[in-house]
Amino acid sequence: MADERICIIGLGKFGFHLGRCLVELGREVLGVDGDADKVKNAQNVFTQVYQLDARDKRALEQIHVDEMSHVVVSVGHSMEASILISLYLKELGVPQVWVKAISGDHEKLLKKIGVDTVFIPERFAAKNMAHQLASPGLIEYLPMDKDVALKEIGIDDWAGQTLRQLDLTNKHQVQVIAKKRAGEDNYSFIPRADEELRLGDKLVLVGREDRLVKLRP
Repeated sequence: MADERICIIGLGKFGFHLGRCLVELGREVLGVDGDADKVKNAQNVFTQVYQLDARDKRALEQIHVDEMSHVVVSVGHSMEASILISLYLKELGVPQVWVKAISGDHEKLLKKIGVDTVFIPERFAAKNMAHQLASPGLIEYLPMDKDVALKEIGIDDWAGQTLRQLDLTNKHQVQVIAKKRAGEDNYSFIPRADEELRLGDKLVLVGREDRLVKLRP
């Protein structure tokens, strides 16, 4: 079984920030890039960094990419390099290959060679922002079935009631996942059903966006 380690090939802005976030989350991250400056920039952030041409299959073998749990390919605007590297990673037996695509056609080609996850960051960011603009209070649009989203709401007229009494799951098909007390900065997750809500409290709900938009405390 592959170790729980993640490799990022391509240390441009997206690859670098992704790796930094993963390290902050406690993950072991290996970075790969052919550019000496990008490698130097990541040396004090990533767990380990290699300067090499990832289009060289033997070079990928030498750093044991097959021992990674995930490899993320983020090589800028070169479709050819992205596809070639992804093909090599699948041939070398990497369990999960995630690749950044730059177009719909690029995405189709990556899927045809067996890439596990293809993502277009700009597309997701634009969709997420559009949903937040269209639905005030929306925290994040989640790429799941049926337009699932997160939304923070003030409780208004629900003060004095408990989550059990409100029964939001059965009445509105939404689920409360966090609560923030009035005057506090931090959320408590999976709040107790029998704890009375107070004026000024806020709830974070997950559910279909259309149901979240219609919900009025």
